[in-house]
Amino acid sequence: MLSGTDGPAATPTVSEQEQLGSRMGIRMTEYAPDRVVGVMPVSGNRQPYGLLHGGANAVLAEQLGSIAAALHAGADRIAVGLELSCTHHRAATEGNVTGVATPLHRGGSTATYEIVITDEQDRRTCSARLTCLIREKPPASE
Repeated sequence: MLSGTDGPAATPTVSEQEQLGSRMGIRMTEYAPDRVVGVMPVSGNRQPYGLLHGGANAVLAEQLGSIAAALHAGADRIAVGLELSCTHHRAATEGNVTGVATPLHRGGSTATYEIVITDEQDRRTCSARLTCLIREKPPASE
């Protein structure tokens, strides 16, 4: 079960401390079948010019979209990223950014989400799209 969820989802196989989202300071604030929301600090995730790193936007987008796809997949299947695209519209230089993932397609073998990232003034800083492959959970290793 994903931390903070009420519905079934695949159980992570590594600790939260080992997951990239934790290292980036991402906090999940909302889990629902049609909407997953998370917040990430700009501080600690900047590129050399003091702007939020574009790769940090990609990590936030993939985190949110993957969680949404895992919720869709259910407890007996897993969701893995297949394709991610990000368009960076404006720089974030301080505070937090918020990402909201909403479904564009939820099928039996793939799920696609739009992730909109905004700054604290509710200005869009990034638009992303993530497609995940939905597959059977691999057998537990012994």
